[in-house]
Amino acid sequence: MGKERSGGEKQKRMVVGVVCNFAAELKLLLTALLLLCTLVTLLQFVPSRFTISASDLRFCISPIAASPSPSLSDTQSDDLLSSGILRRAFHPYGAAAYNFITMGTYRGGPNSFAIVGLASKPLHLYSRPAYQCQWLPSNTKQNNTNITSSLAYKILPDWGYGRVYTVVVVNCTFSHPVNLDNSGGTLLLHASTSGGGDSKFNLTDTIPALTEPPGTFNLSLFTSKPKYDYLYCGSSLYGTLSPQRVREWIVYHVRLFGERSHFVIHDAGGVHEEVLEVLKPWMELGYVSLQDIREQERFDGYYHNQFLVVNDCLHRYKFMAKWIFFFDVDEYIFVPPKTTLGSVLDSLSDYSQITIEQMPMSNKLCHSVDAAKRHRRWGFEKLVYRDVKRGIRRDRKYAIQPRNVYATGVHMSQNLGAGAKTTHKTEGRIKYFHYHGTIAQRREPCRNLVNSTDINFENNPFVLDTTLRDLAGSVKKFELKMIGSRLYNTRQ
Repeated sequence: MGKERSGGEKQKRMVVGVVCNFAAELKLLLTALLLLCTLVTLLQFVPSRFTISASDLRFCISPIAASPSPSLSDTQSDDLLSSGILRRAFHPYGAAAYNFITMGTYRGGPNSFAIVGLASKPLHLYSRPAYQCQWLPSNTKQNNTNITSSLAYKILPDWGYGRVYTVVVVNCTFSHPVNLDNSGGTLLLHASTSGGGDSKFNLTDTIPALTEPPGTFNLSLFTSKPKYDYLYCGSSLYGTLSPQRVREWIVYHVRLFGERSHFVIHDAGGVHEEVLEVLKPWMELGYVSLQDIREQERFDGYYHNQFLVVNDCLHRYKFMAKWIFFFDVDEYIFVPPKTTLGSVLDSLSDYSQITIEQMPMSNKLCHSVDAAKRHRRWGFEKLVYRDVKRGIRRDRKYAIQPRNVYATGVHMSQNLGAGAKTTHKTEGRIKYFHYHGTIAQRREPCRNLVNSTDINFENNPFVLDTTLRDLAGSVKKFELKMIGSRLYNTRQ
């Protein structure tokens, strides 16, 4: 009996030892089992739209799927032919540019979409890349016949200014409205190289361009009154901008555009901390939206991808504004006294696009009367000499009624809808004063004081023009009324 008891005790001690030695492993195993059970339980509550349907599998193996990329097995070696000719082999590696880079995708109506992005410029210049759009409903109970596809057409709106990348606006128009039941779905863009870059391969990238969650499609957006009368789409802001010049520009145009207006500012590196402080009061009041687009600098396009930015802005706000303006932050829109911006645009409402005449102002000449106070004067208050040289074609800026426009440019749009009209005959009704380069100067702009109504300076004739100077007092009072004195100490 004693031996049996001692043997049993030894077995117990052995079991306890084994458990102790493997305690950490047991804890890990139990934890893994607990997580697995939790995951299985949660999967039971996942909505059905996240399952993989037969139609999805059919799509994955459809002919439009991406073609295989070149592999190492395709690599050839130089070959000496029986004729004595040496056939050379070429070995491709990597890729020079992306096939397509999306910035935004937006509804153009119940059955149309616009996809705004960048694509390889050589591909579009020397080849014929093709695009196709496809709508996949989230409702997996719908059969494959309800998955519609559309041949898309592309617009290249940057007038050939692209560099490594060019701007592409892809218009997808389906034969009938999609997602009318508001069950949700995904728009796919199939971007094919059509043999461009390597004629041996027709590579196709399938891009999920837009996903509409269930219940988010608002059909009334296309027929309801726009939220804003006037919206400003700004170009890419970069460099070391003057906070004071930005301050002057924004308050001037908020006053001119009125309560039902909005300004979209695109920061490509120019909105540093001091400029942000100038914009914040107007952001808080709902007049300004600021978008950080610095990531686009990765992709070598024209002028900080300016054409990309304005086209994205057009389609993003297409149904939110009656008129959209395109001009720069060193340019000031002006309408004559006893008129308003509203009355001027109402008189031009038959046109989908109007261009605006430029009044070029000197960025160096100031009147000597401001000599003692020039540091306290605002830029458009003291730069009062206008260039009147004749025989020069000067750039115009423009405004559009966006619902009639498919794509846009920097100085005007060349992609209006059918029947839409443009007028350039706006002289005497609306113009803009251009203080070229002043926005990027963080020093006193008055470098030459003049006591004359006209002067020839740097081989150009200038005349005294106090049109905007006469508005400075009213603009300053408007700023005080709207945001108080919080920006009084803004630096150049």
